[in-house]
Parts: sequence; C-alpha cells; structure tokens
Amino acid sequence: MTQKIIILAGDGIGPEVMRETMRVITTAQNIFNVKFDIHHHLIGGASYDAHGEPLTDDVIEACKTANAILLGAVGGPKWADVPYDKRPEAGLLKIRKSLNLFANLRPALLFDPLLNASSLKPDYVRGLDIMIVRELTGGVYFGEPRGIFELENGERKGVNTQIYITSEIHRVGRVAFETARARYKKLCSVDKANVMESGKLWREEITKLSADYPDVELTHMYADNCAMQLLRTPTQFDVIVTDNLFGDILSDEASMLTGSLGMLPSASLSYAGKPSLFEPIHGSAPDIAGQNSANPMAAILSFAMACDLALNQPEIAQKIRSSINYVLSHNMRTKDIAETNSIVLGTNEINTEIIKAMEMK
Repeated sequence: MTQKIIILAGDGIGPEVMRETMRVITTAQNIFNVKFDIHHHLIGGASYDAHGEPLTDDVIEACKTANAILLGAVGGPKWADVPYDKRPEAGLLKIRKSLNLFANLRPALLFDPLLNASSLKPDYVRGLDIMIVRELTGGVYFGEPRGIFELENGERKGVNTQIYITSEIHRVGRVAFETARARYKKLCSVDKANVMESGKLWREEITKLSADYPDVELTHMYADNCAMQLLRTPTQFDVIVTDNLFGDILSDEASMLTGSLGMLPSASLSYAGKPSLFEPIHGSAPDIAGQNSANPMAAILSFAMACDLALNQPEIAQKIRSSINYVLSHNMRTKDIAETNSIVLGTNEINTEIIKAMEMK
C-alpha cells in the first residue's frame, strides 16, 4: 500500500527547506523503487493569509489520513499584530492537540565533521548522541487556570498551572523506555521533585513504569542539574525524558552542542497507528528567507526520522544520514556551520551535493 505524506511548508524558510526535502524524497523513491502519495497544504501565516485561520479543519482532517506529516516552519513579523488565536503559532498548537501528538523526540546528534562547530570543545562532545523525549500536550503550557488577572489592590497576577495525571506520564514514559530499549538502554528522567508536587508524581510514576523495562537502566535527575550536566559531560546521556516545560528548555540547550539548529530534526508522535509529525527545530528564520542561505539538512533529517518511525523505510533513513555525513566530511557547508576553510554553499547547492552522494553506489 502506498504511504501518504502531507507536506506543510509553512512560512519563512519553511518553503525553501521543504522544497529541498521534496528533491530528496524524489531521489529516494527512484533509488529504492518506492512510491509515496504526497499532498501539499497550508499552515501558519500562509494559511492565515489564504483562509483567515492558521490551520483549517480541512487540513486537520487530511492530516488524520496520513502516515507522516512533514512541517517546515511557521511564524514571522508579518503576523505580529494578528490576534493570539489566529497567529501562525496557534496552528502548530492546534495540530498537536488535534492529532494527540503527545511525545516529542528531539535528537542531539553530532556529526563527526562538525566537532569544531559545537559550543563545547571537541573532547567533550565527540560521539554525542542524545535523544530527548519531551511530553508535548500537557503541563504548564496547557494547564488551567491560566491568564493575567487584575487584583483589588491594583497589582496584576500572571497564572500558569502545571498539571500532570498518571496516564499522561505513563504514555510518554513508555515512548521513552521503548526508545532507550532500541538504543543503549539508558534512560534519565528529569523533574523538580524536590520542590514541585507534579515533579514528585512524575518521578514516582516513571519509577513504577520501569518495572516493565528491567533491561533499561533508569536514573533520575533534577532539571537544573541536568542543564549543568549537558554542558559538563553531555555524552553521559542516552535518552532523557521530561515534561513539556523542561523539555522545551533542555532540548534547545542540547541543540547547541551539535553546532547549529540547522542540523536538528524532531518527531512528534501520537498513538500507535496514528499519524506523526516531523519538523526541523530551527523555526521560520524570516531574516534569511528567500536568500538561498538556509540550512536544509534539519528538514531533510526530519524526513529521515519519518522513514525510521512512520514509513518503515530505515534504509532510506540510513542513506540520507550517510550522504549528509559524506558532504560534511568533504568540508561542504552552509553559512551557519561554515569554518574558515569551508566550501560555503547555498540551500539548493548543498542539497545538490547530498543528492549526488545518495546516488553514489
């Protein structure tokens, strides 16, 4: 059966990096003799301009029929004055909620040729390969009550509520344990159990869940210590599982260990058999949109993650990663990862080299 891919290019550099991803998909289809059923739809500011909504219900329904969804990026200053519920980012929150995308997988993988591009010295990051599993649809970003309130004494109060229930912790915990089981069998659960009741519950429930995974070594760490350890000895980590807020912060920190946001993909997973979403983590970067200077590798690697996790095409995923490593090892770079003697190429040109590497025997 032909597998269906929905393309949501979005805004800023999103259409540029997704255009290059489409070239890689076409190449992969030719090399591996597979056929994907590909459909393009709007999200974010592009959708707002066309329909007055950052994500329409029709697109949500189309996404529900897909095997994988590839997203470029959303947002930009053009829509800064749009009402909050109509802003491009609201489309991203809507698709996460509508498709129950509860587990966000963000790898921090350092390609050997980029050792000197890391924010840390090479000896600290050589061999870096971390997977951060972030709970994506609960916690402080979605808890109620929330808002800004006027008090009787004239002061204002901002309220956000951190809430987790057992089932939310267990479902993302199982994703993390299964991920660790398929890698190096080490899982570090991150919380603030020392000062937060939600963190105490998180730690207790992850510990209970570990009984089902006796082959996985479970450790616990406070979030502030984890932030420090990522800068001190990042290679100690295999898989990290944490809540929405801490996952947001720690995965951004870990990303800088790899040299550039332009190298990092992500996956947002739903329940078994349901569509998952794959996207680069770099955002829409409107300041460089249309300049042929964006790094397309995070978007291309997001398709590789889709091949691994949703499309049952691990050979394609491996071919993409090895081809990117080949290009980097020959000192070809986009501007964001360029070194003194690098061959600096534009968005289109670097992908042409990746495709050439894919087509090599």
